[in-house]
Amino acid sequence: MDQVIGVAGCGRMGAGMLANLQKAGFVARGFDIRPLPGIGADVKTFCDGLHTLISVVRDSQQTDALLFDEQRIITRASSLQEIIISSTLSPRYAIGLRERIPVAINLIDAPMSGAQVKAAAGTLTFMTGGNTDEITPLLQAMGDTIHHMGDYGAGMTAKVLNNLLAASNTAMTRLVLDWADAAGIDETRLLNVIDSASGQNWLASGFANIEFARDGYAADNTIGILVKDVAAALDLAPDNETELPRNIQDHLRALTPRTRP
Repeated sequence: MDQVIGVAGCGRMGAGMLANLQKAGFVARGFDIRPLPGIGADVKTFCDGLHTLISVVRDSQQTDALLFDEQRIITRASSLQEIIISSTLSPRYAIGLRERIPVAINLIDAPMSGAQVKAAAGTLTFMTGGNTDEITPLLQAMGDTIHHMGDYGAGMTAKVLNNLLAASNTAMTRLVLDWADAAGIDETRLLNVIDSASGQNWLASGFANIEFARDGYAADNTIGILVKDVAAALDLAPDNETELPRNIQDHLRALTPRTRP
């Protein structure tokens, strides 16, 4: 019997991940508490025969709900052998999951980077921690780059540090574009300069394709998720080195939608 893979949290990232697993021939099903086309909302059906769970829910509260509380997958999925945490969470919280999940279940952290466009294309970058030998084919179906960082928790640590840079690039790129508007500089021309010069960064280089590049802040959109991710990175910060990350959060919260030229 084929091993069933379940993707929980089929929003911007999870939907593309699920589609690429299915395209690669894996027996994969999705679950989301919201009604979404082609995605199941019945947790009992989702848990039937579930061998590997890939969690892409938004945050630690939703992870608790998925694993232990409302959905209770830990107790409902009797065939569960592996849990892959692909959400971006506090490293401290992620490491604490190991004590709450039965030791017989292989727990892996494999957060990813690339935004919705790469989730759909199957070209995500994964940062992993723990015993990943058996899940490499799954990750290869969803991404084209895998960085194994070490023991369980190391992947999450790498991801939140990476996202701290992504958040700072987002805040500064949007500020630079606002200043360019005030100076009468064409957006496309400036972005072309940045892409080929010392200011190059992921958001600026992908500005035309990254779905949230022009968004304003909302608690439930990707800009809001970046604010949450900075908070996850602050979990690692020495007490005297938090001012700059907190300023980045403030700048992201102040973003308003950017109109197209």
